[in-house]
Amino acid sequence: MFDVDSWREIFQSINKNKLRSVLSGFTVAFAILLFTLLFGIVSGLKNTFAEAFVDDAANAMFVRVWKTSKPYKGLQTGREIQLKNKDYNYVADKYADKIQYQTARIYKNVNIAYKNNQDNYSLRAVHPDHQFLEKTMMDEGRYINQFDLDQAAKVIVIGRLVKQDLFGERPALGKQVNVNGISYKIIGVFSDDGGDNEERLTYMPVTTAQKLYGNNDYISQINIGYDPKLSLDQAITFGNRLERDLRQQLEIHPDDQSALSVQNMAEANKGVGQFMLALYFIVIFVGSGTLIAGIIGISNIMIFSIKERTKEFGIRKALGAKPSSIISMVVKESLLITAIAGYLGLLLGTYILNQIGDGLEKYFIKDPGVDTGIVMGATIILVVAGLIAGYLPAKKAAEIKPIVALRAD
Repeated sequence: MFDVDSWREIFQSINKNKLRSVLSGFTVAFAILLFTLLFGIVSGLKNTFAEAFVDDAANAMFVRVWKTSKPYKGLQTGREIQLKNKDYNYVADKYADKIQYQTARIYKNVNIAYKNNQDNYSLRAVHPDHQFLEKTMMDEGRYINQFDLDQAAKVIVIGRLVKQDLFGERPALGKQVNVNGISYKIIGVFSDDGGDNEERLTYMPVTTAQKLYGNNDYISQINIGYDPKLSLDQAITFGNRLERDLRQQLEIHPDDQSALSVQNMAEANKGVGQFMLALYFIVIFVGSGTLIAGIIGISNIMIFSIKERTKEFGIRKALGAKPSSIISMVVKESLLITAIAGYLGLLLGTYILNQIGDGLEKYFIKDPGVDTGIVMGATIILVVAGLIAGYLPAKKAAEIKPIVALRAD
């Protein structure tokens, strides 16, 4: 394999037949280049979908209510549906074996002031599990806990940008802020991958909001994290059953989509998964066609090359060369051209994807890239194809008798 004279002959052969070598290499390089770009674009689409769901847990469900659009059981259209603690507890008790996390939400707009700094912010009153459903990351302090709920404690967790607005670079943890005229203690500062809007939110215990802002048991929304052990189909079935049961609980018409909806991430994940699978099948189909075209191109060029060198092989055999040495020389030449061209195609494809960067975001393609293992696998397939493409005709040529080879046109 590392015979210097053998490799010198191979390079001389490549140099003597530049056009043939370039055509062989171009076929391989183009196949790998196209394969890399196709997979890179699909990867960019996948990144776009992943970013769209980055702000919420993958196993989340959101129960929302509004006004009825259909009469039901003698109840009129336009009736406003109001979730209450009993509905929250109903879900928790009935589906305890299918729920990993659960929280209510109450929405309010509040004015928060600290000394001379103040601004208006969106506030969410929640349960402790909200941290995991929202993927909230604590930078300082802690999140709301069960003790805060039990005591209806006047505590608040603020976003990173709220801290920046009110405190600048000064510490905020443990400070008292005025929220709509009531003093609250800051127990935590959080960040969120959802962006600036999410980091301008504030959180307090749901029981505190019910006691201080209305003295009632109303809630705006119920969020659930279903058991991650459930398959997507099982989670979708659970979501449908939950919606059906809540409609009965709240006396809502079965077909009234306006009054109650359950947004189930399992449905979105399944849809995205099916879409991406279809895209990958298309890419594999097109990529495989490209690779096959590359293999055929290599094979045709090698057959033509070996036919051209039949007399050369006859002279070699007449001088005592073994058939194996002729086969080895042709195979090495084929492998060398295929490997170098495949690597260049991979490098060029990766370079183009890196240059594209965020340039295709308006087409929902974010940070296109490619799994090196996939492309290397395709390159190896082409290299093996190059080996076969060189070996079969070389073996046939090596078996020709010298006198026959020397008479070849």
